[in-house]
Amino acid sequence: MKKKGIFVTVFFGIILLTSTVAIAIPNIIPEDESPDVTITGTPADNFPDAQRAQFCGSGDAKSTPFVKEYSIPTVCTNPLAIVADYDGNVWFTQTNTGKLAKFDPQTESFYEFDNPSWPKGGRSMMWGIDYSPDGSVWFTDETYDSLWRFLPDTEKYQRVAYPSEGNSLPQRLKVDGSQIIVNDFTGNKITFLDPAQTGEDLNYLSIPSPVDNSVTADFAIDADDNIWYTNWLFQESGVLVKYDNAGFQKSVARTAEDSLPLFDFIEIFELPPQLLTPNGAVVSHDGKVWLADTSSSHFFSFDPKNEQFTQYVTSDPQLMTYGNFTGIIKTPISRPYWIDVDSSGRLVFNEQTSNSIAVMDPKTESLVEYSIPSRNPNWGDCGDASNCGLAQVFDFTIYGDKIWFTEWVENNIGVVDTSIELPLSVESDFKSILMKAGESKNLNFVIYPQSQKDLSDISLVLSDTSDFLNVVANPPNSFQLDSNSPRTIDVTISASEEASPGTYKILLGAQTEDVSISKYVTLTIEP
Repeated sequence: MKKKGIFVTVFFGIILLTSTVAIAIPNIIPEDESPDVTITGTPADNFPDAQRAQFCGSGDAKSTPFVKEYSIPTVCTNPLAIVADYDGNVWFTQTNTGKLAKFDPQTESFYEFDNPSWPKGGRSMMWGIDYSPDGSVWFTDETYDSLWRFLPDTEKYQRVAYPSEGNSLPQRLKVDGSQIIVNDFTGNKITFLDPAQTGEDLNYLSIPSPVDNSVTADFAIDADDNIWYTNWLFQESGVLVKYDNAGFQKSVARTAEDSLPLFDFIEIFELPPQLLTPNGAVVSHDGKVWLADTSSSHFFSFDPKNEQFTQYVTSDPQLMTYGNFTGIIKTPISRPYWIDVDSSGRLVFNEQTSNSIAVMDPKTESLVEYSIPSRNPNWGDCGDASNCGLAQVFDFTIYGDKIWFTEWVENNIGVVDTSIELPLSVESDFKSILMKAGESKNLNFVIYPQSQKDLSDISLVLSDTSDFLNVVANPPNSFQLDSNSPRTIDVTISASEEASPGTYKILLGAQTEDVSISKYVTLTIEP
């Protein structure tokens, strides 16, 4: 197996915490030619001593009323891709060991499966994983340009060479009926293979990108088996692609004279200029395509019926996620990463630099963001603060009311229980408002307590999707919510003279240290 660096692109080589601050992730081999490495006989030996707190974990597993974490028995595994099987067991990959692991929620037990084919000291970002109907688990491996199949009955691994030409990065993976689909992030293609094949070298069908020199990000499948994915140039521009896979397969099955060119089965939709880094993609139950933008605090919907994009916003990251000890961070952002949909039609996405898992209900236009309690201070501007930083929650999976996730730098997995009652609710009579450029309007919303005890340190959520909008409220930044006293919040929304006509989403709500509850108001600026 040919080994390459743990990250092969600038985007994955640098985790951007804000628009002004970046923290670099080191390569496998540190820049220091003679770092201090205390040999422990554990995966921590892949890092010099000075980096172990940053990559191997900074403390014990923690909990909130909504989130419970579990420490992985082996230290410094760097858990990444995660999936649940049909029985609710949770499977996840380990960047720093090459292993697959299983967690049984009933017994709260971990099982880690040695991979004898893995090179000693090898590391790889394993971004994609899925559980197959035959009981096997498939996952991607970017360092060695591979797919892996794990058979739980025999506890055996099978490596499958991925078709790489130049700089490939097999990333997300989905088992879809009789085929496996993988996006090649830097190889700029979507790849299909038949999992029934045997041996290391399999036959693949690859769909090249319609945009040269771009990356091919996450994909989603709609009810008609169309595959939606994005091609984009980092921080520049991109397109949303619709690929009619079923139509193309039927065409290929005909004689050569009757078959049609591949690009006859592809439609391209230009992404809005505000959408710069669309990583996650999913199709909701109503047929809309949703994209998570990792360069901002935004996520977007695309309606294929009218070919219109709508921009949404999350709450701002809480101070404890980034610290701002030096004051250098001016515009902290949440960075939505991957996105999925649960059985009720709610969207779920991870907010990387908010250290949160978010649940958005498109029907009620409401958003709940659950804070992850573990925070590694080495991933923030934290100074001496301990309850500060990021766990780098890079992936999640949904099973019923539970959302399971991995913490890449805290060596934990965790679960959000969305069935637990929230401490407050947010209601407003204003679902939408009309304004003209240069105008201001007042509205209010009400925060209702849903707890038997008073809630202290409540802060407001006031977020918008444009620089020419301003949302302010009268109460102080922090206040107490009495258990029997709803609180009305007066809000003023202003649009500058430069405001462009269009439809915008404004997020209004309240948050505690553990959870944020908000609702969207639709603002239409008239010509």
